Amino acid sequence: MITRRALLLLAAANPASLFAFPVRAQLQHFATSELTIVSATGPHRFTVEVAETPEQMEQGLMFRRAMAPDAGMLFDYKAPTVATMWMRNTLIPLDMLFVDARGRIVNIYQRAVPQSLDVIAAAAPVRAVIELNGGTAARLGIAPGDQVQHPIFGNAS
Repeated sequence: MITRRALLLLAAANPASLFAFPVRAQLQHFATSELTIVSATGPHRFTVEVAETPEQMEQGLMFRRAMAPDAGMLFDYKAPTVATMWMRNTLIPLDMLFVDARGRIVNIYQRAVPQSLDVIAAAAPVRAVIELNGGTAARLGIAPGDQVQHPIFGNAS
């Protein structure tokens, strides 16, 4: 399974490999589902695309030029892992919410810079990462400790 971490290690060993990913070669399709984040400012509902396979996780939100305000992507790692992300080929700024197996937000990286190769990591092992439009967490008052409700956490209403 190739993860973003493996791709980063490959890129470090061979910088030319950063350009080896065939742009738009075989774009993945994603199932969608409803997700709610319960914060101090109330419940916030999103329609998320779910990345579950290695190919879907590798692609993520690459090549997107826009995303609806109530949309996002949920990366389901199936088991706790120290997830790492980056913004290669990602054209829009994103907030990344790192979520533990109980559905609690562990940490948030706000306004990740498009196209950046900087590694963005979870502060602790997480079950999932949620990507939202950059600035969404601050605008809605979403913070570490807030609860994410979705079937993968066994707490969907």
